[in-house]
Amino acid sequence: MRVLDFKVNSSIKTPFPHYWEMCVGSSHAYTALRADYQEQLTKVHDELGIKYVRFHGLFDDEMSVCIENFDFTGKSQGITYNFVNIDKIYDFLLKIGMKPFIELGFMPSCLASKKNKIFPYGGNNSMPKSDEAWENLIAKFIKHIINRYGKDEVESWYFEVWNEPNLPLFFSGTQDDYFHLYEITVKTAKKIDQKLRFGGPATSYNSWIPDMVNFCQQNNLPLDFISTHHYPTDDPLWKSGMDIEEFFKKTKGKQTDYHRGILKEMTSKTRKEAAEYPLFYTEWNVSAMLGDAIHDEPYAAAMVAKTLADNDGLVDCYSYWTFSDIFEEESQKPGVFHGGFGLQTVDGIEKPVYRLFEFFHNLGKQRIKVEDNNNSTAEILAIQKGKDLQIVAYNHNVPSGKIKTEQLTIDLDHEFNGNCEIKRIDKNHANPKKLWQEMGEPTYVDKEQLAKLRSASQLVSEQLAIKSGKINLELLPQSCALITISNYFLQD
Repeated sequence: MRVLDFKVNSSIKTPFPHYWEMCVGSSHAYTALRADYQEQLTKVHDELGIKYVRFHGLFDDEMSVCIENFDFTGKSQGITYNFVNIDKIYDFLLKIGMKPFIELGFMPSCLASKKNKIFPYGGNNSMPKSDEAWENLIAKFIKHIINRYGKDEVESWYFEVWNEPNLPLFFSGTQDDYFHLYEITVKTAKKIDQKLRFGGPATSYNSWIPDMVNFCQQNNLPLDFISTHHYPTDDPLWKSGMDIEEFFKKTKGKQTDYHRGILKEMTSKTRKEAAEYPLFYTEWNVSAMLGDAIHDEPYAAAMVAKTLADNDGLVDCYSYWTFSDIFEEESQKPGVFHGGFGLQTVDGIEKPVYRLFEFFHNLGKQRIKVEDNNNSTAEILAIQKGKDLQIVAYNHNVPSGKIKTEQLTIDLDHEFNGNCEIKRIDKNHANPKKLWQEMGEPTYVDKEQLAKLRSASQLVSEQLAIKSGKINLELLPQSCALITISNYFLQD
């Protein structure tokens, strides 16, 4: 059997910022008023270190932000603005130590130019019926949150105009319409507070970045960061360079396969296009397909491990979509493990990918060089945390790719004998879906079953021997492990 050899060189170190901890995505705004949503988000903040949360639908009708008043004849008597539901959400976020990453949208019905409704919760994807109507809402909203939370606090937040305006589902206008909406929004807000941080275009599949930069530079518009989204399943569309409607017309929606490392390729290209601007991915996941089983399996943990290691130095914010399966874009799906986007199930059971983010949250912030010429699906990331050496090992390939159990030898760069700790995520460890399947895949679970499933999700520490400065390790397909060698850097 082939043995893969990795060499740790702790004399070469680079910063390793936890860029993935800046933000996480969630279901639409109104769900943030739910007790179970708040409980799960608090856990994500406390255990994974996430600082901001982003969601759609801040101005949806269900949030009661804009209310049009009519007399008994049906004649409009004007608009009443009501930010109480937004206040309840933001009050909660600040209470638990988080902040909002504000996506401005969708369009309140009473301000909308069309009667376009999307998703069960009824977001309106159209432009405003007038610039003045939208500017008035933005001005009142900005003034309200500054008055309630203070100028310094609101200046620490981020503001993004709309969501995925390049997709007809999310935005019924054109690119020119979006740029106009961005212009009137940012001008209105910056008149109130020049220090507020605004960005866009919040597009899917890494698109419109050069166009956004050029538009803002040519029109002397503020642009504090570039934001976009991507998924590995975007690959065929991303490579084609075509408009999404043109792509699906020509291909009839047929998807081709994607390959290992595709997210780094996308990010590297977008990093160049974003020039000197901070680059925020405000939405990403291991698949864009709701219902894809890989969201619930160790596969997701292995892919996220590779992706976070790959994108080090390329991204300033990398917001995983989403923190929970409390998610209603296509209605709340039944079943405990139904392929939802979340780090947790609707009942709060931590998926393997949740545990991977737990691994990474506990890593230090100095990356150590690793020499590797194996050309394998298995890789390692080495980190210094104080006196400890941490190694994340992962064995990942795309669903259609070849992958097998790999034997690894990790050569340390000074003599070290003894034991170290290892925690694993694979088909047999931190994998509650396996137990759920053994239970018969119940749609609903009782308290006893829930406790067992959450117990099956826990990380378990084991001892791993180090002999003559070498660690020997077996990695199953689509698995990852965290190795911690205590007091490795005592001589430092």
